[in-house]
Amino acid sequence: MSLIGAFIVPHPPLIVPEVGRGQEKEIQKTIDAYKEVARRIEKLKPDTIIVVTPHSVMYSDYLHISPGEHAVGNFKEFGAPGVQIKVDYDSEFAKRLADLAENEGINAGVLGERHKELDHATMVPLYFINQYYQDYKVVRISLSGLLPITHYRFGKCILAAAQETEKKILIVASGDLSHKLIATGPYGLSKEGPIFDHEVTEAMANADFLRFLTFNADFSEAAAECGLRSFIIMAGALDGKAVSSELLSYEGPFGVGYAVAAFLITGEDENRHFDEILEKKNKADLEVLKEDEDSYVKLARQSLEHYVKTHHPIKRPEGIRDELINRKAGVFVSLKANGKLRGCIGTISPTKATVADEIVYNAVSAGARDPRFHPVTEDELPWLTYSVDVLGEPQPITSMEELDVVRYGVIVSTEEKHGLLLPNLEGVSTPEQQVSIALQKAGISEKEKYTMERFEVVRHK
Repeated sequence: MSLIGAFIVPHPPLIVPEVGRGQEKEIQKTIDAYKEVARRIEKLKPDTIIVVTPHSVMYSDYLHISPGEHAVGNFKEFGAPGVQIKVDYDSEFAKRLADLAENEGINAGVLGERHKELDHATMVPLYFINQYYQDYKVVRISLSGLLPITHYRFGKCILAAAQETEKKILIVASGDLSHKLIATGPYGLSKEGPIFDHEVTEAMANADFLRFLTFNADFSEAAAECGLRSFIIMAGALDGKAVSSELLSYEGPFGVGYAVAAFLITGEDENRHFDEILEKKNKADLEVLKEDEDSYVKLARQSLEHYVKTHHPIKRPEGIRDELINRKAGVFVSLKANGKLRGCIGTISPTKATVADEIVYNAVSAGARDPRFHPVTEDELPWLTYSVDVLGEPQPITSMEELDVVRYGVIVSTEEKHGLLLPNLEGVSTPEQQVSIALQKAGISEKEKYTMERFEVVRHK
């Protein structure tokens, strides 16, 4: 057999009557759609249901598949300990999926489980499914900090595993939408929230899975969504398939978006290999970007790409502009992937003989030695954008009034600790924010005595 269907569902615990105690009536459309999904699943009679959840263990560089034969969970955390969900895992399918992912160079598997108990994003869908159908096993899959396209390709591994088995496989992508839809909601309002929900539900209704892959990471984060990567894994599992899509419901009365969507496979479609489409577009965009890069950014890119591919630092290329080799300065190299920070390392003052050498060293450090991220892999290189900040001479200041977050960066120091924040960063709008973040980076308490310096930068993109 193969994959027989896919569904997108939300996971608000209050939709469970024992938790909601009447509040669930305010999302009746979602309840009705959930029951419709459960009825459709009963008709499909899957042998295995794959649940993709944002609320199991999550790693920055590893997609986790729950191991073992059984698991159980309850809604004790939400005031309903008597509502319990038990599952038998399809360990055979989980192992085969892990093997296929490894063969594709995707960092995924059954290692690293922290909590065996089922999470609520798994239990809420199963609560409704169990009312109509119970003769199935489960594979529980978590999300990660890996690129969206890596999640999509992991979904393709699900499809490959499904095509190998005699079992009927169904996938349930559990995920809420924006958590910032209304000012009176628990998470407040952001302008990105309603826009994200409109665009993502439109993509669901049209089975436009390429749109799932192209949301900007900063935009998605500002919208405070939690389900997008679940949807992307599901989309990968439907790679190359003709799909009939139906948006069954959408509402968000509590300030969080809840969507229910159904996808029926109707045949094959060679125009729906969305990872290949995106990769082709990205390569074309990258060539245009490289043509516009100045010598600073070009050197940073060359340095990291050479190091990742050879594990050796690059020799200083010929023909570098005089200003890169006739000057010393502190330099920061920043990397972004899909609009999200992927690494940033720099030096406050020069440590190398030239700006060029500073760029070479810090570009490699940003990609391979930033402790906040796993080292950049060769597969990620085409998805990276670079910026290079060349620092001016720091000037001592005595007051935050002498700062301008757009024009000046700030350095905070004690005798033993130093922290730096670059200027003109997204989300930093006041000197107080700027200094506070710099202090946090340095590990300096705001109650400690510290000095401040400001500096200007020339930013190259």
